Amino acid sequence: MNLSRRTVLLAGAGAAAGLVPGLSGTAAAATRDLQPYASYWYPDSLPSGTPGTGITWRSLKAWRADGDTDLAFNAASVPLAARFTPTPANTTARSGQARIQSLVSFGPTSGNPSQGAATADYYALTHWAYVDELVFWGGSSGEGLILAPNAPIVDAAHRHGVPVLGNVFLPPVAYGGRLQWTRDLVQKDSTGHYPLAAQLVAVAAAYGFDGWFINAETGGGNTALATDMLGFLKELKTLGAAKGQRVTWYDSMTVSGSVSWQGALNSQNKTFFQAADTMFIDFRWSQSSLASSGTTAQQLGRSRYELWAGVDVEAGGTGTSVNWDAIVPATRTHVTSIGFYRPEWTRNHLPAGRTPGDFHTADDKFWTGSTLDPAKPDPTAGWRAPAVSVADRSTVSSVPFATVFNTGHGLKWYEDGKVTSGAAWNHLGLQDRLPSRRWVVRTTGGRPSVTFDFADAWRGGSSLLVDGALDAPATLDLYATRLPLGADTVVELTHRLDSGSARVELAVATAEPGTAGGAPPYTYFPVSESGSWGTSTVRLTGLSGTVRAIGVRLTATGGPVRWRLGGLAVRDAVVTPAAPTGLRVTDADGGGLRFAWQGATGAVRHYELYRTLPDGTRRFLGGTCQCAFYAGGLVPEQGETAARFELRAVGELFTISTAATTTHTW
Repeated sequence: MNLSRRTVLLAGAGAAAGLVPGLSGTAAAATRDLQPYASYWYPDSLPSGTPGTGITWRSLKAWRADGDTDLAFNAASVPLAARFTPTPANTTARSGQARIQSLVSFGPTSGNPSQGAATADYYALTHWAYVDELVFWGGSSGEGLILAPNAPIVDAAHRHGVPVLGNVFLPPVAYGGRLQWTRDLVQKDSTGHYPLAAQLVAVAAAYGFDGWFINAETGGGNTALATDMLGFLKELKTLGAAKGQRVTWYDSMTVSGSVSWQGALNSQNKTFFQAADTMFIDFRWSQSSLASSGTTAQQLGRSRYELWAGVDVEAGGTGTSVNWDAIVPATRTHVTSIGFYRPEWTRNHLPAGRTPGDFHTADDKFWTGSTLDPAKPDPTAGWRAPAVSVADRSTVSSVPFATVFNTGHGLKWYEDGKVTSGAAWNHLGLQDRLPSRRWVVRTTGGRPSVTFDFADAWRGGSSLLVDGALDAPATLDLYATRLPLGADTVVELTHRLDSGSARVELAVATAEPGTAGGAPPYTYFPVSESGSWGTSTVRLTGLSGTVRAIGVRLTATGGPVRWRLGGLAVRDAVVTPAAPTGLRVTDADGGGLRFAWQGATGAVRHYELYRTLPDGTRRFLGGTCQCAFYAGGLVPEQGETAARFELRAVGELFTISTAATTTHTW
């Protein structure tokens, strides 16, 4: 990345640090900070001097899993889901051609909480259907250069079938980079092996993510250093492949050891590409350099789509000028894949006071386009949204499947339609598998508004809201699926009519549309209307085979209509997980407590921790997919000598186990 771009990254990271709640003044000095944070390291040697406040300098070479006191909080638990590609939502999106890599800075290098935070202002990515690889971007010379993604991001990505890479950033000299750190990374032991390659593979395996993005931008190297880097890459790829990991190389260092961004795959960097799984091509590409890069990849026996053409959207977002026809031409085969640099612009460009709804509106425009309907994209728009060119994917392929349309952040926490915490929060690990085509609405009348809404929910932090005149029946596509139908399969909808009146029908298709952009051949089933939250159970009478698409159809009988969908489930039988065991407080300091437990048997989606107050009410403290959790800012209630806590396992159908309990004496 060039130096001006690096300046923006470092400034952005500092601003993001302000989102993290922390102790101040004398309180910080008087207590230990038990809050776990995402991990970061230097390869081996550390900077001179002392680290800044809140920064811990660590050596990756010295890391051991059994000595990592925060590993239980940072290790992802959701396996990488298999994906399938349904018939494209429009006639311009392609399958088997360009894919998308996304380089995202979710937070600062240091001080980035392991398991979410007490704010809804977060880049809660939901358009996973278009993403093929996520890079946990960041790193700085004063904090650390090697970043392991925190567990919530990996869990959310894996639920949608997206692999996540940690980042190895060797910065330019002008920004504190030291060539010694590059030498540290590629050092060899007495047997000729690369110990840091083995360490990177061990970290990814222990933390549950999928490999590494290698970004070597420190200048001053020579051919010998480049040779060592090549050997390091080869060993990293070989060791990682045995663990299901991958490696992406950034177009920076050349075969001479110098840093010279090529904007192409060519003789200066192709040996590094051959040692990696994919390569990110620097932003200085041209139409001709991408064309030659694709040809070179094929001559090497590789796919041209293993090249990510960098598109820098950090500053301009959807206003960025891009020669799209050089990457994803509308009338010819795609040339390469796309590498988005910092698409969290969709959050960061919004003014202070932004809401989750503001963010999702901007994010939908980025990924879907100005029409907000991937079935009706505008291919002539200046911003060619991914939905125009890239076919979406889905992981909804087994029963039971359920969603409460939780986006992974919210202004409150709801359970059975009631608020159990009034605090804002984010935790991407709690995000559901969400509709991939947002929002396809099929109607001959005016299009209603369809959004994730945070003003009310059945469970979690959000619900799906349809709002409009509905002057003609409107069918909303929800999920592309591969769900086998059995004799006992039913669909459950938890919904509520806020205003107006409407006939609600469940739409189910057991076949794909005949052509790209076509409507699924739905069969419609009536659903009872409800003026308050209620769950309707629908038997799919007359259908057999495999459910390929699920939607809803709304017909106004008195409008305008505001209708919420709070939950959707497809199941054969109701399965409730067993209770977790061994809940205990493992460390405490003031109002900060670390909890741990043994996981429940059976399929567990996540765990939820509550505090039981003296009056018998329960207050939601947080949820996690891990078997450890940190809760901060706790204080005794009036007259309370010991706090009581309850932990429950939540199943795939959002069924809830009995509670494990513990107490903590103040």
